[in-house]
Amino acid sequence: MKNKKIAIIGANGQLGSDLQKALSDKLPYNIYPLTHADIEITKQDNMVEVLDNIQPDVVINTAAYNNVDESESNPQKALLVNSIANKYLAEYCKKKNSILVYISSDYVFGFDEKRNIPYIESDYPGPINTYGISKLAGEYFVLSICKKYFVIRTSGLFGIAGSSGKGGNFITTMLQLAKVKKEISVVNDQIISPTYTRDLAKQIHYLIRTSAFGLYHATSEGQCSWYEFAKTIFRLTKTAVLIRSIPSSLYQSAAKRPSYSVLENHKLKKLGIHNMRNWKEGLYDYLQEKGYI
Repeated sequence: MKNKKIAIIGANGQLGSDLQKALSDKLPYNIYPLTHADIEITKQDNMVEVLDNIQPDVVINTAAYNNVDESESNPQKALLVNSIANKYLAEYCKKKNSILVYISSDYVFGFDEKRNIPYIESDYPGPINTYGISKLAGEYFVLSICKKYFVIRTSGLFGIAGSSGKGGNFITTMLQLAKVKKEISVVNDQIISPTYTRDLAKQIHYLIRTSAFGLYHATSEGQCSWYEFAKTIFRLTKTAVLIRSIPSSLYQSAAKRPSYSVLENHKLKKLGIHNMRNWKEGLYDYLQEKGYI
């Protein structure tokens, strides 16, 4: 049996880097890492040319315009990268009979302001910012065009490589701020599930070995506010800084965030391949690998 060819788009990002590690030593795969310098997914001709040279069996798209606030002032770019580019990829994969893996977001939810229980895959989405709308549109393109696909919603990603679009992640931002500030304010009324990209990459590996195509939630187990997340980071790293809990109404930002966007990995559990750990376990391993503890 010939090895499967897997093209990883956004290969130098947080998730892309960990996917390379998770899949590179696994048979029967040949991995083709593609960075922005290698492929421009918003230009259909370039995307087709690059992928035709590979002839991938699986295309994993981790590339995204993920600056939530900037998406409000630049909706064209958000929709082009997060939506239209995935339309192109879906059309390509349908034509070539390839599997498409699209990484989506918990921010496709948020419209239900009274929500306090985790969302499952069958719950109706309702984004409240441009970024969430663009990611949901990307989902719909994949779902309506592709025959073989995995749409994977996740949340609060952090990984060793850092987010290329943000210059790091929440953890590195908090630790950098602690070096220059005596007091840090963090919102306490936005509830998420911070997810270590290494855990997510391993989960994606389990999923693409199946033919159970569809929409999945894949986040760390457990939930916390951004304030609780920051507090845990400082406690584990023994960082001495005063951290203040504030409501999001006191934090000025261009984009509105969901007050609750926790996802339940319902379908992964039903399929019997759920392997996501609690967010605190992932955070501890991340901090160790980065040398913070």
